[in-house]
Amino acid sequence: MDLYLHDNPLLSIPNLKTSTFPPLFPFPLLNLKFLRRQSRRLSIAGFKSSATGSSSAVTTLEQPGGKMVVELVGAFNELTERMNMNVLSTSSSRLLFKSLKLSIPILQTLPLSPDGRSPLSKALSVAVILADLQMDAEVISAGILSEVLESGAISIYEVRDRIGTGTAHLLHESLRVKNISSKVEVLDDDSAAALRKFCLTYYNVRALILDLVLKLDMMRHLNYLPRYQQQVLSLEVMKIHAPLAHAVGTTFLSLELEDLSFQYLFPYSYLYVNTWLRSHESGSKPLIDIYKEQLLQSLKADPLLVEMVDDILVEGRYKSRYSTMKKLLRDGRRPEEVNDILGLRVILKPDSGVNVVEQGEKACYRAREIIRSLWKEMGDRSKDYIAEPKANGYQSLHMAVDVSENGRTRPPMEIQIRTTDMDMLAAGGTASHALYKGGLTDPEEANRLKAIMMAAAELAALRLKDFPSTNHKECNHRDRVFCLLDKNGDGKITIEELMEIMEELGARGEDAREMMQLLDANSDGSLSSDEFDLFQKQVELMRKLGDRDDQYKNLLDEKLHMPDGIAQEKELA
Repeated sequence: MDLYLHDNPLLSIPNLKTSTFPPLFPFPLLNLKFLRRQSRRLSIAGFKSSATGSSSAVTTLEQPGGKMVVELVGAFNELTERMNMNVLSTSSSRLLFKSLKLSIPILQTLPLSPDGRSPLSKALSVAVILADLQMDAEVISAGILSEVLESGAISIYEVRDRIGTGTAHLLHESLRVKNISSKVEVLDDDSAAALRKFCLTYYNVRALILDLVLKLDMMRHLNYLPRYQQQVLSLEVMKIHAPLAHAVGTTFLSLELEDLSFQYLFPYSYLYVNTWLRSHESGSKPLIDIYKEQLLQSLKADPLLVEMVDDILVEGRYKSRYSTMKKLLRDGRRPEEVNDILGLRVILKPDSGVNVVEQGEKACYRAREIIRSLWKEMGDRSKDYIAEPKANGYQSLHMAVDVSENGRTRPPMEIQIRTTDMDMLAAGGTASHALYKGGLTDPEEANRLKAIMMAAAELAALRLKDFPSTNHKECNHRDRVFCLLDKNGDGKITIEELMEIMEELGARGEDAREMMQLLDANSDGSLSSDEFDLFQKQVELMRKLGDRDDQYKNLLDEKLHMPDGIAQEKELA
């Protein structure tokens, strides 16, 4: 099945590839010939062949066991697809699978959260952010289980016994971090800095990141609270958690936490800044995406550059609302002096072989020439840190280009060009600087903590690493769930194994028999990897359509309220 859905839940609804559908209303593309062919073999809710006249498929998925298996398979696959496959060991897969098996039945029985979401949806939202951050399976499992633990359905000791000590320890640490603001009576700048330093010094950095993701999920859903509570929580996040996110190297968390806090603390100021930034847009597609695609295509079309590199990556970012406000008010800049609203970063992987460093530098300079052919360079803002590296070894080409067109003036766009090695060095150097800004006033102390953070991450990776075994069976990504369900390793899922997973999910055994009848296309009493893979594809499609429906609901809600928003913007302007 061809699915062209590539979701990014962190910032915005991404653009989807479409065929004849207009960009405003994108649908996932389906291989309809494939679906029609497979509907004769497998029926699942919404894709039942009308010729059979049976409703067993719908009935099966309406049973508790079938619905929980669908949720288990869909959630596991979504999370593992987002994780780095190089560190997704079999041990990690088993840990994540166990956590989902424990959590899903409990979360499905809990009442809706105060913000109107189901507890399962809330837990999976946190897990998705952690997976996108490339956190390990212990942290992601802790993110899923945090909602279960908070409900009181299980204790931290049960997590330790059933999931593992590492996950239980992270949950315990995150609970301690959660109440950090209660350690001070007045949250001023000094006390906030002291709390940040305390967190960075005494808490597990992975638990800090888990708490920060929980804070981000909370901030994204504050609408149900009274205005005063929104402001109190936003003030804590702005003073403590956003700088902490910057300190531990999760920059995008920091930026979104700042913007969300800014929006609740100073809604009219936020609206001013947001309206001004949006005034630079044209059409429905974000400018940064237009420029990023244009640059990437031009770089890949250059034969000289292609010969020098194995891979080309272009990253894009917008200036955050809060950062823009600071430059306009605190720094006293005029609007035309805020020059880094748009930013691109070109990362080149040099062709492996002799003189990789020299080849990489040549590729960077070649990329700069290509950029000069696309846009007019503003020479007074160009920096060559490759020829003259910074004191800490930082290397990169910095330039600003004029992207004004058709008589429409736009702020300059900043572009950085570097190799993969230069980018890794920049990230490492930034870590100590970020820790320093996040609350540690001694640079040496920041360097020491950076080393501790790296050691903690390496220890977790070692603990989850697979060791050689004669019984170890390698599974590709699509077969991971199949391998976890095929407990005896005979290459098929039997009715007994399916009943076992149903019972672990708290469902009755008869649900397994009904589901086996649905999925067993050749009626041999077991499921092959091909039969199960077809089931996974149908589950994936249903989840994608459900997610898209939720996103359309939010978009339509904004559209329906747009006249009021436009009137308010005009009034403020």
